[in-house]
Amino acid sequence: MGKAEENKLKKRESLLDTAFKLFTTKGLHNTSISDIVEQAGVAKGTFYLYFKDKYDINNKLVAHRATKLFDDSLEKMRASNAVGYRDKILFVINDIIDALNKDKVLLMFISKNLGLGFSRYAMESSAVTEKAPIKEASESLLKDIAGEIKNPRLMMYMIIELTGSSIYSSILYDQPVNIEELKPYLYKAINSIIDEFAAE
Repeated sequence: MGKAEENKLKKRESLLDTAFKLFTTKGLHNTSISDIVEQAGVAKGTFYLYFKDKYDINNKLVAHRATKLFDDSLEKMRASNAVGYRDKILFVINDIIDALNKDKVLLMFISKNLGLGFSRYAMESSAVTEKAPIKEASESLLKDIAGEIKNPRLMMYMIIELTGSSIYSSILYDQPVNIEELKPYLYKAINSIIDEFAAE
């Protein structure tokens, strides 16, 4: 990567980080583009090189932060003793749940849009962040699944969407039960989804 590309990436990252801080403290509606660029230390024109408006940066930021969760979980999965696609899937899901349980601000920000993180790797041509080893890990996970599962991308999408929507109230409000009580039921449902997609 050349110096110019590196500078562009730094400016974009700075805008994303600043927007996250402002959106999670002041809220989306109380944050202006001027607030973001001023705190990020970039010109307003630079903002528009990467984003259409504050709603666009918010949507990209949700995907960016969700992707980072998958970065971290896939990296841990690669270093773990998880064997077989079922164990690998459950390892990644469990690690993401634990990370969101520790970072409730992030959970509230991402809300129930966890699927955006995986879709950046598995369902689109390029990721928000190009981390080759992590991209390889997600592709490796999908390849492991591909031999055993009829439609691995769709299956993973359903598992991640189910997880994102199920854990939100459980982590934040202990409703209908706390997250530790919910986990066994969620994992049973995930295993049922895997079984449903298992190749005959």
